[in-house]
Amino acid sequence: MAVSGPEDLLRELAPQVLGAVVRRYGHFDLAEDAVQEALLAAAIQWARDGVPDDPRAWLVTVAARRLTDLLRAEQARRRREDTVAARALPDDWLSPPADRPPPASDDTLVLLFMCCHPSLSPPSQIALTLRAVGGLTTAQIARAFMVSEATMTRRITRVKDSGVPFRLPGTAERAQRTGAVLHALYLIFNEGYASTSGPDLHRAELAAEAIRLARMVHRLLPDDAEAAGLLALMLLTDARRPARTGKDGALIPMAEQDRTLWNAAFIAEGVQLVTNALSRGVPGPYQLQAAIAALHDEAPTAEETDWPQITALYELLMRGSGNPMIALNHAVAAAMSRGPEAGLDLLESLAGDDRLSGDHRLHAVRAHLLEMSGDGQGARAAYREAARRAMSLPQQRYLHARAARLEPDVPDRDPDPPQPVA
Repeated sequence: MAVSGPEDLLRELAPQVLGAVVRRYGHFDLAEDAVQEALLAAAIQWARDGVPDDPRAWLVTVAARRLTDLLRAEQARRRREDTVAARALPDDWLSPPADRPPPASDDTLVLLFMCCHPSLSPPSQIALTLRAVGGLTTAQIARAFMVSEATMTRRITRVKDSGVPFRLPGTAERAQRTGAVLHALYLIFNEGYASTSGPDLHRAELAAEAIRLARMVHRLLPDDAEAAGLLALMLLTDARRPARTGKDGALIPMAEQDRTLWNAAFIAEGVQLVTNALSRGVPGPYQLQAAIAALHDEAPTAEETDWPQITALYELLMRGSGNPMIALNHAVAAAMSRGPEAGLDLLESLAGDDRLSGDHRLHAVRAHLLEMSGDGQGARAAYREAARRAMSLPQQRYLHARAARLEPDVPDRDPDPPQPVA
């Protein structure tokens, strides 16, 4: 991954350092605190003295030193001197990194599997992974799970206080954790490709890290069709990123994107991956989503998109998924293949879903479909409501611009129907 400065370097190294410390000493909550203090120390000291020759080793050493202090404090507080003393670090660990360097391996993948401990519920596994590996805030994780921030705070606190031993799983146990690992990477990529909040439409470094880790999982599990499908989905989706924003950072919907800017290498690799994966048997959800992304990417123009086949693939997805976003995307596909009224009818069944009721995407899709049906006034109101609920500034600007195009005193607005944003 390209690193442009100390802040980017710290962001890249954080999960690797946490993985190294947790793998060795097993105390996730204390290790997380120790790593955060090491990152803070690095931000101050590196700005003054420069980045050390081996920044990862420096961070691991400082975090381990702080973990020693935290373990000793825990030892005194809980009166378990003998047990904790056996886990405390030896004094010679405080020597310079050159005397005792940590292994150079990337511990991020190890941390992924450690966070997905089978004694934790699947939502807790994924939430912990998003926090430790993805670096997402509690608010961002809450939006990914479609729950309140307070609810997610309680969940993460319970996990960190659970006392679950975090250790590297064996081969059989690793297979049990694969589903949660893939789901966590999927959510990390989504946050990188379409940030839920902030001034930028995407966080390229987060999407790139998710792709890098998905490649590692695919290499680790070459016969897992869903691991291949997830990597294909990421590549096929990220291939469109260069064309998603204009020079001013404004969002450009898929139908209006310059397709010559799409990453042809990613598209070719993704198509090959999903083609091979689909030949192995009954496809899973990541393979189906990758197949949908491939249909979008292989269409020479927006008008030539195979919407009937995309609609059929979403219907297959919905048979095994209660995810409301899949249902929302299905409504868009149905509108594009059967007409806006078909999509609007499907939206009605989603209006009562509490997971979507406060999400700007439900209102944005309704606005698109109302505009397609000729209801400019209803579309304008829905665009404004979507903009009010959106947390991303580029999305807010895009939605306000769409609403402005429908003002009665703007006679020269583009008459073409809007296309779904991707």
